[in-house]
Parts: sequence; C-alpha cells; structure tokens
Amino acid sequence: MGHSSASASIQLVSLIILLGILSLETIKFGFCSDDHNVRCIDIERKALLKLKQGLTDPFDRLSSWVGEDCCKWSGVGCNNITGRVNMLDLRNRYLDGLDGYGSIKHAFGGEINPSLLVLKDLDYLDLSMNYFEGVQLPSFIGSLEKLKYLNLSRAYFVGVIPPTLGNLSRLLYLDLSNFLFPNPIETDLQWLATLSSLKYLNLEGVDLTKATPYWLPTVNMLPSLVELHLPLCGLSILPLTLPSINFTSLLVLDLSDNDFKSTIPPWLFNLTELQMLDLAYNSLTGKLPDSLGYLKSLRYLILAANSLSGIIPECLGELSSLVSLDISYNTWEGTITEAHFSKLGGLREVSIANDPPNISLVFNISSDWIPPFKLRYLDIRSCQLGPKFPTWLRNQTELTTVVLNNARISDTIPDWFCQLDLQFDFLNVAHNQLSGRVPNSLRFSYDSSVDLTSNRFEGPLPLWSSNITWLYLRDNLFSGPIPHNIGQVMPNLTRLDISRNSLSGSIPLSIGN
Repeated sequence: MGHSSASASIQLVSLIILLGILSLETIKFGFCSDDHNVRCIDIERKALLKLKQGLTDPFDRLSSWVGEDCCKWSGVGCNNITGRVNMLDLRNRYLDGLDGYGSIKHAFGGEINPSLLVLKDLDYLDLSMNYFEGVQLPSFIGSLEKLKYLNLSRAYFVGVIPPTLGNLSRLLYLDLSNFLFPNPIETDLQWLATLSSLKYLNLEGVDLTKATPYWLPTVNMLPSLVELHLPLCGLSILPLTLPSINFTSLLVLDLSDNDFKSTIPPWLFNLTELQMLDLAYNSLTGKLPDSLGYLKSLRYLILAANSLSGIIPECLGELSSLVSLDISYNTWEGTITEAHFSKLGGLREVSIANDPPNISLVFNISSDWIPPFKLRYLDIRSCQLGPKFPTWLRNQTELTTVVLNNARISDTIPDWFCQLDLQFDFLNVAHNQLSGRVPNSLRFSYDSSVDLTSNRFEGPLPLWSSNITWLYLRDNLFSGPIPHNIGQVMPNLTRLDISRNSLSGSIPLSIGN
C-alpha cells in the first residue's frame, strides 16, 4: 500500500467530496449554447485575448480562441443568461508519466495579464499543471472577489503566496499544492483566517515553517472546512490542546510528512466525522489511545513511519467503516487477535510492520478464524505470524499483493494457497524459514514482482509468467542448472537475483535477451 496508495485514496475521497462542495450552479460548466442569441461580452473577449498574448502556448492549446463568441472557446465558460465569463479552466490535462505532473511541452508559461480583472463574474479559475517558471503569482488574483474555486497546484510560480488571497471571502476551494518552483519560500499564513467559507484547502509542499506557532489556531477559524491537506509543509508543532474545535465538519485531514515529535493530540479524536486521517512520516511518539474508537466514520487510517509504540488497542476492530489501514514502521508490541478485526467487514488494505529487526508484535489468531473482510492488499513485516503459514488467508480470494516478510514462518506454501487462484502484483515472503518446492501454478499480473529471498526453498528454479519483471530468489536451496529457456519464458525480467543457491552449469544465453 505505502504512502502513494494512501495519496491515491485521499484523491478519491477528495473527488467525491468536491462534487458535493461545488454544485453545477457553483462551477457553472454550462457553456453558452447555440440555441439562443446570448454571446460573450466584447470587452471580456478582448480581455481574454490580452491574457492569451501574455501566455506562451507551445502546443497551441488556445487555437480555438478566435472569432467573436468567446463562450465557445476552449476552457471558457459563460453564464447562459448574461453571457458573462464565469469559468476559466486552463489546467494542463496532458500528464507527464505516472507522477501526476503536467507535461512541460504542453504547459502554458509566460505572464498572467491583469486583463483578467475585467472578468467581473469569474468564480472558477484553474491554472494547474502548467509551468510559469520565474513568474510571481500576481497579487491582483486577490481582487477577483467572486472566485469560489481557485486551483494553482503544480503551476510552478515563484515567490510567496500573496496575502491578497485573503480577500477572496467567497472561496470554497483552494489548491496551492506544490505550486512554487524550484523551492518554496517560507510563507505566512495569516491571510487564511478570513476565508471563512473555505471547504477545501490543499497547501502540500508549501513551506509553512514560519507559521508553525499559529497554523492550528488559524485553520480553526475556518468553520466550513471539509478537507485539509498540509503534507510536506515543514510544520514541527502539533499542539496537544485546542480549547474549542470549530472545524467539526472535517472529513479529510492530511498532516503527513511533517516533523511532529509529540504524541497524537486528544482533540483530534473529537473530529468524529473524519473519513481520512493521514499522520504518516512524522516523528509521533507514545501509544495509540482507546479514544481512536470514537472515529467511527474512518475509512482510511494512515499512521505509517512514526515512532508510535505499545499495544495496538482492540477498539481498532470497532471502526466498521475502515477500508484501508496502514500502521507500518512503528515499534508495536503485544498481541493481535481476531478482536482487532471483528467489525472490519469493508477492509481492503492492511499494512502492519515493525521497524526491523524488532519482532515484538505477535499475531495470535485461531486457525479456524474466518475474517469478515476480503483483502486486496496485505503487507505484514517483522511481526510473528508463524510458525505455521496463516490459515486465516484461506478465504482471501481477492488478494493481489501479499507480503509476509520476516514473519517467522517455518512451513511450506500450502496447497490451499495455490488453489485460491490469485493473480499477484507482488508476492514477498522473504526472510522466513519456508521450505519445499515453490508451486509453479502461481499466477502473476503484468509488471509483477516476486521476492522469496532468504528461505529454504529447494528443487529447480521456478519458471513463472512472462509478466514478472523483478525476481529475487537469493539465499535459498535451489539446485540444478539454470533453465536454458528462462529468457524466453520470462522475457520482461529487469532484475534477477539467484545468488547463494546450489545451482550448477552455465548461464543461459537467453538471459541476455
């Protein structure tokens, strides 16, 4: 699952919530149609042409900006009655690879012309995923007083966030995530307090070090807030007390990748509407309190890569809405039983790991237990699952990722595991004492990985699907020659480690293919 999966989950929740925040009337996607005579206002058409002149457009994305009716231009939306421009969607929809960043060769650059101020009814502005390298975000954006939606994420402006954004009192949605290039400058946050209508706020990657002492009281002045994203903001203080909580409607809270060194504050468990809580990659300490059970609406809980310790409370099993759980890379101890999962019927992703080599968390689960969930993703590392292969996986017929790494399993891979007919993206049972022959019947999806490192598997090297790209069989008891056709059977291999076995013969030429 990892942090990237958590981010994807957050984005999914964000999309669902955004549809509720911004009605069609608010966004006004309705362009002027051909069945009436309303056209755009001429002064606004000229203002848009001035905006176009200031932009660099290497891919000619604004080629439709010709003719008299600007309401028909790409990215321009107008009121169907007045003909006034109310929406400008110039986001770069061409993505570069899988990282979600806009493709530079398709991106707008240049200057944002003040002619934008002529668009008096503009309530939706999206310049995200573009490349305004070396350009300061103009302070006059704060004069577009009817704006309800502003998205400048990954637009690569320079400088600081202009405090004039605090004038946008009607703003419902503000996304400034990763919008500064190349490195964000420490930014003040006082301007935020006046945006009392704000429902969605994303400042990911904005340097808020200067705002560390007062960021929480400022955010607490936003009573309508539904989503708050402040990852990678350089925050080091997570106050333990908050006299009164005003943002009680909060559904999504992402404070990951900061530098909090405190315990988890008690006030956080009063946010009973929360569906997503991400505190991963901080330095949080202490125990996970029983008050976690108050968060009955939680769907995604991500506490990975902190310094949390102690036992995992059984109240975790009361979070009946939970879909994804990631509490990996902490220093848990004690016992995990069926009670920790008793009501988690909707659970799809689980990641539980201790910081290796510490194995102080033991799974004490009955061999005949039938889980209430159907997992897609299971990642358990440096915990004691063994010595037997976990039989509670018998009914997990939807798994695509299985990681049972350093889990003290001294067994063979059972026949019933193969009979589940799973199709793996990732199979990792490394650093156990698994023995016997590896089943050849295992199935793998495209671009999959297998890690059987440091076990006691024996027999000939297994030949699986052509879909496998990474294969680690190091430090086992495999014997005999390397199959001469390994390169034909698994032609997509990019990483292969078969060292420290008892193999004989020569290296087949097919590996070079």
